[in-house]
Amino acid sequence: MESSSYNPYQVAQSQFDKVAALLELDEGVRELLRQPMREYHFTIPVRMDDGAIKVFKGFRVQHNDARGPAKGGIRFHPMETVDTVRALSMWMTWKCSVVDIPLGGAKGGVICDPHHLSLREQELICRGWIRQVAKNVGPLSDVPAPDVMTNGQHMLWMLDEFETIHGGRFPGFITGKPVGMGGSLGRTEATGFGVIYVLREALKVKGIDIAKTTASVQGFGNVAQYAVQKCTELGGKVVAISCWDQSDKAAYTFRKKSGIGLDELRGITDKFGGIDKSRARDLGYEVLPGDAWLEQDVDILIPAALENQINGTNVQKIAKSVTVITEGANGPTTPEADEVIKQRGIFLLPDFLTNAGGVTCSYFEQVQCNTNYYWEKDEVLAKLDTKMTSAFAAVNDLAQRRKLYMRDAAYVIAINRVAEAVRLRGWA
Repeated sequence: MESSSYNPYQVAQSQFDKVAALLELDEGVRELLRQPMREYHFTIPVRMDDGAIKVFKGFRVQHNDARGPAKGGIRFHPMETVDTVRALSMWMTWKCSVVDIPLGGAKGGVICDPHHLSLREQELICRGWIRQVAKNVGPLSDVPAPDVMTNGQHMLWMLDEFETIHGGRFPGFITGKPVGMGGSLGRTEATGFGVIYVLREALKVKGIDIAKTTASVQGFGNVAQYAVQKCTELGGKVVAISCWDQSDKAAYTFRKKSGIGLDELRGITDKFGGIDKSRARDLGYEVLPGDAWLEQDVDILIPAALENQINGTNVQKIAKSVTVITEGANGPTTPEADEVIKQRGIFLLPDFLTNAGGVTCSYFEQVQCNTNYYWEKDEVLAKLDTKMTSAFAAVNDLAQRRKLYMRDAAYVIAINRVAEAVRLRGWA
């Protein structure tokens, strides 16, 4: 998940430090906000299908809850690290703040590879994770959600374990649940659609018709697929998709200059977002190296996979035609790459603004669960569009007024709101 030379937590802290200096935050507030308030590290013993006991390592990091209950996903990944979780928890705090929802930031994870685990083994990991933190999470304190390689079924197993332990029904404890079991309509599409709602507004500001644009996307999981869907619905053309191939342990880029067919690619994609190469070739796709997505002659790049994907070693590969980068993933661009992007005048839409559609819809799910009244899908997506549009407008307005890089402007708004909550509570 991270190379030996890349530490996402150090990146998150350096981004914070830069804006804290700009805001002239006092030392106490800086010290409080640049690190998590609480961390839980634990082991999860599981009896595997072959009868052996295997011990998995799990985490839950709560960065800050001054503005409301902590909120953040749980990812299953073989290369998970606590520093990744720390960084993601911090980014979640800023993400909730920048779209102005009353939640704080948290993140969780388990070091495991679902590709090589049966459903029974995955269920036991989910239930074991909850047993370890059941006293430290809950609908009024910390609300988990799905993330990389977890889904609605995992969340439902976790909810069931939490309710069994606490002896009641608490559907607002966890979000991303299946529809009909407390999940919200529109939640599946929310993050990807939110990415494109922000992109749409940015293109309006630049005077560009989205129907005349081309895009290249990294990733083909939930976020990427729905970003491609909404982009295509608005008239844009996606010409390349890059994704990880589990069998080869390598990434590939699938290109079709006339525009990819989302439904046909979905039809040859496994549950982890891996596309079948031979079947893709039969459908007329060129199969290129994994990093080729970055080099395409397109207007828009959408990194929607993992962190550290546009960095100091590959940022120069970005084609001269690119005018907008829309970050669908968390932390896909390093500070070194940011400097190059800034110098080139590329309009960057930062991750914790652009991909905040997921946590916004998770908040909507919480509201619906806690009132036991569920909205129609069109209402959910309309509310999401309003939130994302408003957040972009506020960040862009500040960036224009103070001549700030969009990432810095988003941070200024987000950090200032959290700092103010900390001060009002008397914490610093």
